[in-house]
Amino acid sequence: MDNKRPLILISNDDGYHFNGIHSLIKVAQRYGDLFVAAPVEHQSGKSSAISLDRPVRAQLVEQREGFTAYEISGTPADCVKLAISQLMTDRKPDLVLAGINHGFNMGISTLYSGTMACVYEGIMHGVPSVAFSYGLHGRETVTTGCEPLVDQVLQRVLKGGLPKDVCLNVNIPPMTEHPVKGLKVTISDLGRWVNEWEKRDHPMGGNYYWMTGDYEMLDDNDDRTDMYWLRRHYATVTPCHIDQTDYQSLKAVSDLLL
Repeated sequence: MDNKRPLILISNDDGYHFNGIHSLIKVAQRYGDLFVAAPVEHQSGKSSAISLDRPVRAQLVEQREGFTAYEISGTPADCVKLAISQLMTDRKPDLVLAGINHGFNMGISTLYSGTMACVYEGIMHGVPSVAFSYGLHGRETVTTGCEPLVDQVLQRVLKGGLPKDVCLNVNIPPMTEHPVKGLKVTISDLGRWVNEWEKRDHPMGGNYYWMTGDYEMLDDNDDRTDMYWLRRHYATVTPCHIDQTDYQSLKAVSDLLL
């Protein structure tokens, strides 16, 4: 790796063979040397799960000047942890990137997101981190249209940095019918998932349950939220952190319990 260029760690939860991560690699290689650590298997919805009960293996899949890529047999969080603590032996990364995820990571869904786990791990290690997600699912989803916006965000983050312990959650709306109108800095919509399970008949007898669900916004008219602007074809950037303390409630809870 060239020590004069930033070292960028890239991961995701879809795996190394999805289009999204290769769009991210394509853009990021303009700005630094790349180290990729992606899960072997699709890991959406794993949140920040880690492999406590089984060994994790790392397989080198590609290496050339300024580029190294591993597939990791663990979770997205495992990928970033293992890369920083064991595989990136010469340098700590200057930036952690995750995605481009196939599907939104907006609103309350960030609690379940393996993509967001990658950037949460990044800021836990003191590294500026940005996650990118695109609002279309499917392995064959074409993500090249996201690349100009990814480029715009990376340029500004590398130039100006990020606040301490803050990562960015970037969501890009589908571009199949409408172009992206612009970029909005938002808060997360605190809606909820409803109708989350579908009961089905098993062909061998009995029933099983398949996770599904509809996302229900708490306030369709709240123009501060990511969901509001994504529905209007804007890309959104939400600053996130991992300190879940509700500081406004500290006195009330102290008065209640002490």
